Amino acid sequence: MRFSVLSTIVLVALAGPIRAQQPVPLDFSKWEIDASGSRFEEYLGRPSLYLKGGLAIVKGSQFTDGIIEFDVAFGRATNFVGAVFRLRDFKNHEQFYLRPHRSGEVDANQYQPLFNGIDSYQLYSGEGYSVPTKYEWDQWTHIKIVVSGNNADIYIKDMATPALFVELKRERAEGRVGVFDATETPAHFSNFSFTDMKDVNLRGSVKKAESTEPGTVMQWHVSSSFNEKLLEGKYVLTLGEWEKLTWQNLSSDKSGVANLARLQGLENGNTVFTRFVITSDIDQVKRMRFGFSDRVKVYLNSRLIYGGNNNYGSRDYRFVGTIGLFDELYLPLVKGDNDLWLAVSENFGGWGVKAAFENMDHIEIQK
Repeated sequence: MRFSVLSTIVLVALAGPIRAQQPVPLDFSKWEIDASGSRFEEYLGRPSLYLKGGLAIVKGSQFTDGIIEFDVAFGRATNFVGAVFRLRDFKNHEQFYLRPHRSGEVDANQYQPLFNGIDSYQLYSGEGYSVPTKYEWDQWTHIKIVVSGNNADIYIKDMATPALFVELKRERAEGRVGVFDATETPAHFSNFSFTDMKDVNLRGSVKKAESTEPGTVMQWHVSSSFNEKLLEGKYVLTLGEWEKLTWQNLSSDKSGVANLARLQGLENGNTVFTRFVITSDIDQVKRMRFGFSDRVKVYLNSRLIYGGNNNYGSRDYRFVGTIGLFDELYLPLVKGDNDLWLAVSENFGGWGVKAAFENMDHIEIQK
């Protein structure tokens, strides 16, 4: 998804709760719309919302747990269309969307959370986040999202069996609901309804539980953000140059990914330092596999030892920049404390880092 669908949208305060059992009426009195194109019109034999390049939120909606249903119709062109829920503000919410142009493929759709206005599909991909689905062009496709606590069932066309069971990444919190179209290729929405309710029963379950590899770094110190250009020509870090940075602690999730957008957005720069200290009992070389999104510079004991680019399209035209333990370093550790800093820069699609050591022999990661 090439941009954060809400990154340029300003939402106004909406008053008055709505508890919808029937489809939300399709008129401007019920929807707050910010899009490059929108109108209410008849389409494929029914009333619909035509939406292009933007977001439509149900005015006054309140939703924590419950059921969201809608129909969507689209062509075969590249697009990203779906729903937002538990929307706290334009930068923080849950999303599920379809990729019509990827019909039948493993990434035909996507669950992702937004933190501080930053998409995260590059951090959360594959099983548990998307499912192969074939779509029909210019026909109505029914979607149902059932949310309970930290999980959700997502039904696509078949309302008897959930296509996808999702472990939600954001904390459970009340928010608003709506739909979006992320490109200038339009989509139509119809029969949108939602019910906010407690004690929702989920039918799905985790097909393959996320697990943390032995040796995974689970705790990171993360700096305040700065402009990536400040690292140009920096082969040795003079730590005094970075005294003005502030630091926070960040835990990795069960897959080992530290989602850096949880702490901050890109307002003050697209780069942060992520660091930890390796205490070694002996002088040794230690293999570390790691992943990052989107670019990285690695400094060991203040010296630059690696630079990498994991940008969308950077390795070939099909490369989407998903994170994984795809790169590795052989760290020349000295006896005692070794300070490892990874400067991670974001472009779009996910701001994250993960790392795992082949073994923990003679080393300890300071928390």
